[in-house]
Amino acid sequence: MLADYGQVLLFITIGAVFAGITLMVAWILRPNRPYAEKLTTYECGEEPTGNAWIQFNNRFYVFALMFLVFEAEVVLLFPWAIVYKSMGWYAFWAMIVFVSLIFVGFLYELGKGDLQWEKPSPVVPRYVEGVGVVIPDAGNEDD
Repeated sequence: MLADYGQVLLFITIGAVFAGITLMVAWILRPNRPYAEKLTTYECGEEPTGNAWIQFNNRFYVFALMFLVFEAEVVLLFPWAIVYKSMGWYAFWAMIVFVSLIFVGFLYELGKGDLQWEKPSPVVPRYVEGVGVVIPDAGNEDD
C-alpha cells in the first residue's frame, strides 16, 4: 500500500520537475528588453488615473456572496431535476428541505437589513461670505 503512495509522489515530482524545466527554458529563451512604457502600470490598455486604493462599499461583498449562494442552489437544482422521478419522494423532500434552508438564510439576510442598499446623500459645498467654500460634514447638515 505504501508503494502506491510512492508512485503518486513520483508522479508529482516528475510533474514539478517538468514544469520547472519548462519555466527555466522559457526564461532563458525569452527576449528581455524593458523600457519605461513597458514598466508602467495599466488596466485594460488605459492609463491609470487616481489612487488604486479605492474604498468600496461592503454591500458589494454581501451581494456577491448572496449571488454565489443562489447560484449554487441553481447548479444543484439541475441534476436534481433530472433524477427526482427515479428517486421518488425522498428526492422531493430532500430538495424541499434544501430550498427551505436557503429561503431561511435569505429571510435572515433580509431581516438584518443586509440587502437594503443605502445610498449616501450628496454633500453640496456652499459659499459663505468671508469664509469661502464650506463643505458640510456628511452627518451634520447644518454647518
